[in-house]
Parts: sequence; structure tokens; C-alpha cells
Amino acid sequence: QVQVVESGGGLVQPGGSLRLSCAASGNIYRIRTAAWSRQAPGKQRELVATIGREGDTNYTDSVRGRFTISKHEAANRIYLQMNNLKPDDTAVYYCNAAGVLQIGLRKFDSWGRGTQVTVSS
Repeated sequence: QVQVVESGGGLVQPGGSLRLSCAASGNIYRIRTAAWSRQAPGKQRELVATIGREGDTNYTDSVRGRFTISKHEAANRIYLQMNNLKPDDTAVYYCNAAGVLQIGLRKFDSWGRGTQVTVSS
């Protein structure tokens, strides 16, 4: 079983920055791809950012140019740097890690339980 745990959320003023971290654990051979999604109160969950095997990234339009996703495969960690935060960014942010396990090179695809980000003055 792969566990994914997010951290780094909190309360920040508009225009401020936060860096979310995601730690994956549990017999992981390698993380291949990762993603961050978010869910605001009363809204559907949306995919915010993805990063592929070769480090190629994609962002939803509302965060492009402000958010940066990255991964540190050796440490099994995924990050989301969020700059120039806006009240509309307020949501629970979830991390996804997908890759290969050490045992039998089986695939895994796991989501964390989320971390709250609140942007307010």
C-alpha cells in the first residue's frame, strides 16, 4: 500500500505564497507521474497541475503562471509552489502519485487526504 500525505497548507493573504509538499511512502520503486487537484466548498474537484515522466507539466488556466508543480523522485516527494494567491484559490488541495512498486514492479496510483489552503485578508 502506498500512502500519500500532503502538508504545507494554511491561511495566507491575497498575493502571498505557499508551498505544498506531498510525501509518498510504501515500497515505492519510482514515482512516474504526479498531480495536484483541489476542491472548493460547493464546487466540483478540479485538476490543477500535472507532471509527467519526463518532467513535462500542465496547468489549468486559472493557475498557469502562478503555480509550479515539481517532483523529487529520489525522495518520493511532490511539490506545488503557489504564488500570487487569490481568494478563488481557497480549497482543499489533494496530491496524487502514480508509479511502480518495488515488489514485482506493480503499478500504484494513490491520492492523499488533502490539505486546506485559505486565501483571505
